[in-house]
Amino acid sequence: MYGSRGAGAAVARRVSTAVLGAALLITGCSSGGGDGSDKDADAGAGITQRPKGTTPFWVNPDGTAAQQLAGLEKSGKKQDAEQIRKIAEQPVAEWIGPDNPEEQTRGFTEAADKAGRTALLVLYNIPHRDCGQYSQGGAADGDAYRAWLDGVAAGIGDRSATVVLEPDALLHLVDGCTPQQFHEERYDLLKGAVAKLKSLKDTKVYLDAGNAGWQHPDQIFEPLNRAGIAQADGFAVNVSNFYSTEESVAYGKQLSAKVGGKHFVVDTSRNGKGPYTGGNPDERWCNPPGRALGETPTTKTADPLVDAYLWVKRPGESDGECKGGPKAGQWWADYALKLAKASS
Repeated sequence: MYGSRGAGAAVARRVSTAVLGAALLITGCSSGGGDGSDKDADAGAGITQRPKGTTPFWVNPDGTAAQQLAGLEKSGKKQDAEQIRKIAEQPVAEWIGPDNPEEQTRGFTEAADKAGRTALLVLYNIPHRDCGQYSQGGAADGDAYRAWLDGVAAGIGDRSATVVLEPDALLHLVDGCTPQQFHEERYDLLKGAVAKLKSLKDTKVYLDAGNAGWQHPDQIFEPLNRAGIAQADGFAVNVSNFYSTEESVAYGKQLSAKVGGKHFVVDTSRNGKGPYTGGNPDERWCNPPGRALGETPTTKTADPLVDAYLWVKRPGESDGECKGGPKAGQWWADYALKLAKASS
């Protein structure tokens, strides 16, 4: 990833059957009536759903942060546990991996449905993903992507879901990172993905549209049009990046004016202190020190064009093998704790 982008480093997690089964079991026991007044908590970390009026999105009671929280409590590290609770008790996006997409999306959406909430999902499997950098990979070709997407859609079904579609896929067409011979196919795949997902009963779709550091809304609005923004619910900004909410909203409003007034969502997962300005400019986006959690997820935003502040990037997962971090998408307990401690 490049310094002003940074979304691709939030590589899709491969979710095992065991994790999904645990999530379903725990949610079935602890979700209560789905009205935000859940009385029972999961036996490990005591994670319940957030009030539905504040955020309709599902909190995974068996997420990685919740597991770290349970471990800290078990070992008697109460102060650290309370810091990690800041992450564990919030709804964060589930990044759908390349394997068994139907099983993954069914597990998450069924668990969310049982809790009376909406699953927040990220699809990140476009062919030639991330231009060979930390999160390289994706589907082998267009046909493989379409088959994978069919599995995603089948797993969602009629249940409620909000999907952030393919971080960086459009930006890498604009900046020349993705070879020209793949451009038309990518537009076709994105437009097809929007149409497929919007054909479902209760699924919202937001196309990724970069961040305030991109500073070129004039270069991204036409690619958004070609990728099907007219049929989507809107676009997403600041995915996996650190630009302030104020900067992100300003960027989103500029872009919205160029694509028919479309609404947008902002990733506030790690933007509490804005972007990092030190070190190598090409990797300021990668595991920057001194960052903090941003606004907690909510649909109560300060602007009618902003549908939600979301935690799209999972706070605590590494951006890549830089600054001492593990591979992209792997949990980094020390970094998670630092993010939480730096937050007010």
